[in-house]
Amino acid sequence: MVIETDEKAQIPEPIERRFMDASTRPCDDFYQYANGTWLRETAIPEDEAGWGGFSELRDRNFAVLQSILEDAAKSPSGSREATLVGDLYATGMDEAAIERGGLGSAAELFDRARALASRAELPALLGWLQRRGVRAGLGFRVMPDAFASTRNIIHLAQGGLGLPDRDYYLKDDEKSRELQEKYRKHLAAMFALLGDDGSPSDANASAVYDLEHAFAKDSMPRVEQRDPYKVNNPTKIDQLDSMAPGFNWGAFFREIGATNVKDLNVRQPTFFTALAAVVLEQPLETWRAYLRARIANAVAPFLGSAFEQTRFDFYGRTLIGQAVQKPRWKRVLEVVDNELGEALGKLYVARAFPPEARQRILELVGDLRAVLRDRIDGLEWMGEETKAAARTKLDAFAVKMGYPDTWRDLSALRLDRGLFVDNVLHATVFNFDYDLGKLYRPVDRGEWLMSTPTVNAYYYPPRNEIVFPAGILQPPLFFAGADAAVNYGAIGMVIGHEMTHGFDDQGSQFDEIGNLRNWWNEADRAAYSSRTDLVVRQYDGYEPLPGTHINGHLCLGENIADLGGLRIAYAAFERYLARVGVPPPLDGFSAHQRFFIGYAQAWRSKFREEAQRVRLTIDTHSPARYRVLGPLANSPEFFAAFGCDGGAMERPKELRPAIW
Repeated sequence: MVIETDEKAQIPEPIERRFMDASTRPCDDFYQYANGTWLRETAIPEDEAGWGGFSELRDRNFAVLQSILEDAAKSPSGSREATLVGDLYATGMDEAAIERGGLGSAAELFDRARALASRAELPALLGWLQRRGVRAGLGFRVMPDAFASTRNIIHLAQGGLGLPDRDYYLKDDEKSRELQEKYRKHLAAMFALLGDDGSPSDANASAVYDLEHAFAKDSMPRVEQRDPYKVNNPTKIDQLDSMAPGFNWGAFFREIGATNVKDLNVRQPTFFTALAAVVLEQPLETWRAYLRARIANAVAPFLGSAFEQTRFDFYGRTLIGQAVQKPRWKRVLEVVDNELGEALGKLYVARAFPPEARQRILELVGDLRAVLRDRIDGLEWMGEETKAAARTKLDAFAVKMGYPDTWRDLSALRLDRGLFVDNVLHATVFNFDYDLGKLYRPVDRGEWLMSTPTVNAYYYPPRNEIVFPAGILQPPLFFAGADAAVNYGAIGMVIGHEMTHGFDDQGSQFDEIGNLRNWWNEADRAAYSSRTDLVVRQYDGYEPLPGTHINGHLCLGENIADLGGLRIAYAAFERYLARVGVPPPLDGFSAHQRFFIGYAQAWRSKFREEAQRVRLTIDTHSPARYRVLGPLANSPEFFAAFGCDGGAMERPKELRPAIW
């Protein structure tokens, strides 16, 4: 019997026996053992590219958020936060007004692109569009300086592609060529909507594709970008002029609103040299077409059904295999969360995240931190000097749990019940200017980089912090009333994962205050690298799709964090049991078995083949099956818990990476 969508949105039990496949030996394929019936009987909803425990949690959060937004839209006289989210949501749900409104204020963006009269005008126009959310040609962010994390600087990054990655343009296999042709047809369809009927739309589509192909050739591969030294290149403004000659950076920064720019980081210098050359080489008509294509891609979700559906036909149906669009309210909710995340988060916390939940998680974090400190002390491969530096970094970890201590002031933002695209562009400019203002303020270590309802977590090296939004601190990751075994196995592993990121192949290159600095001696770093090489080798061997393997180098940091997260969480659970005693079996499973089942069931998921191919190309995370099987294959504690005497999962001891 297929498990229906409405069932999947229900809060699961801490251990769901109905999800399990008792016909599979846990020692041979524990992911199948813990989730096999769920995998067999669960249908991916038509409006999703994939489905799993995290999706279920997201949808339960969405139900709360929908209620908040519906109430705010009906009562415009509420709090400032409720008024803002209510206005944006109401205009997003007013489909009739959206259809009547046409392009709205987005028409000015297209007009500016059409009016481009010379190459000399292009840098200023690219800056003007950046401020309005159109990432054409390059990316722009204000973030801490990697070498001096107490100050913010401008970071310039490669960009400007319509396909997910450079490899989509450069690969020449049959599937890649097929997708490239479908992308050209998508571009032509967008140009037709903009009035370029017939051959002009096809010609513009080909010109745009060729320009993006030129960008792709000079883009840094994703694996190279994982080296923090390669993507942190301190640059003075006059050096930038030499690096990208002929590109008027002064005009670009003026349109963005950045004044007196002196220091910045150019993440991919080769790309910017190529960008300057492309500005001089490509015909103006190609640039006009390219800018219109990037504008259309940026604003289509906020326009009428023709634009929205055309964009979905490629990016949803073709690229990731999603059969139909998500319901309108979900699409609009995601826009509200993206543009007004703190306002929506403040309302969400008041309704769905009591203070006592925050405190219980913080206590669990304390256990995990203590365990990681003990493990650092006991490392045989690391010398005392490096251990001391590692302890210093761990002790300095900042922990953000649930929601910010101080909410962002949005009193200067003005929205109304007019046109959806107008409101979105107003909010986009407001948020861009706020981020740009960080250049002239001290680094705010209280700032959050995710909204409170987000089902995710992160470690941020420049602040040496782990952050857990309230959105993820719910079943199947955290059960307020569950036995400790399940919580240590599920949310405990996630917390340990984020802690380990501070010591993965990237995070370990940042010190206790977030500066990119080598605090290792040479022998210890070499010993570390020999162990991470085993991680690469292990995951390179996994083949989620026929002929397509995990890229062990691309996913190295996340795989290190998974390995460390599980090990730290288990040790913390043992520490807990030493305090309270080992409980009797529950529902037929020992406490140690429930730890591992809770872990595996939290990661249950399945994806459409198209979406999985995209993820294997661009995602730094391994597919969920291997986020379970990979760490367990190296875990003697797992094999002991299930009485395994050999099994298909077990790796030879000499190939097991033991890092943290």
